[in-house]
Amino acid sequence: MPDYNKNKLEEKVIQDFGNEWNEFNQSGLKTEELESIFLQYFNIFPLNELDSSKEGFDLGCGSGRWAKLISPKVKILNCIDPSQKALEVAKLNLQNFNNINFIEKQISEIEINSNTQDFGYCLGVLHHTNQLNLGLKFCNRVLKKDSPFLIYLYYDLENRPLYYKFLWKFSNFFRKIISLLPFKFKKIITDVIAILVYFPCARISLLFNLIGFDVFNFPLSDYKNKSLYTMRTDALDRFGTKLERRFSKKDIEELLLNNGFKEVVFSSNMPYWVAFCRKA
Repeated sequence: MPDYNKNKLEEKVIQDFGNEWNEFNQSGLKTEELESIFLQYFNIFPLNELDSSKEGFDLGCGSGRWAKLISPKVKILNCIDPSQKALEVAKLNLQNFNNINFIEKQISEIEINSNTQDFGYCLGVLHHTNQLNLGLKFCNRVLKKDSPFLIYLYYDLENRPLYYKFLWKFSNFFRKIISLLPFKFKKIITDVIAILVYFPCARISLLFNLIGFDVFNFPLSDYKNKSLYTMRTDALDRFGTKLERRFSKKDIEELLLNNGFKEVVFSSNMPYWVAFCRKA
């Protein structure tokens, strides 16, 4: 593997995700499925606290899929992403909304005044960076006291059996190889993975679930009711990134508490770990 320094590696990761959202701009995702996935993340977030007077941020907005459902509820939404390609996709997806500020900046460069944001969320972003504490400090700085914050970080499989962890290590070996390939080859390989691995595992889980089995520990069972489009997107997301970090529930709670948050609550559903908290 090439010996990237941290900055160079993160530049590569930003480029990879820009390519991903450019390829999978979510235009192929049905509204019903988008809303279902949205609720998997936001089921512990107090959406009733959002109204037309509130301003907040979406850190690492990508294609803008979450912003599409949050922006109608608020006054201003700051969609932040370091990738120009990703923001171009987000602007296209969110062109019908006039209350969005698009900010193409890395975490250390974002210029939002302290104590100005009524809410914020950062889903599936900081585990692909070496700037986790910097990102959390930014989120805490710009939020008002007691404001709600939602974050999603990859879990370290602490609630899974041994064979599940072995399968993840096996897949991670391939991720490290596939992620180094040029994008067009990554796209082909991850499409094959989605079709030959994700889809069969998901539909087997669906079948067993329908006849009454608990499929929690079936590999990829979370995709049992999801489309092949989502599987292709997530396979590219999972195997295409050069930088992936994983955390236990205890790790995440400590990170949030140490960076100025309080009242940490975790979702009991997939995906793990989605955490809700408030600025202390």
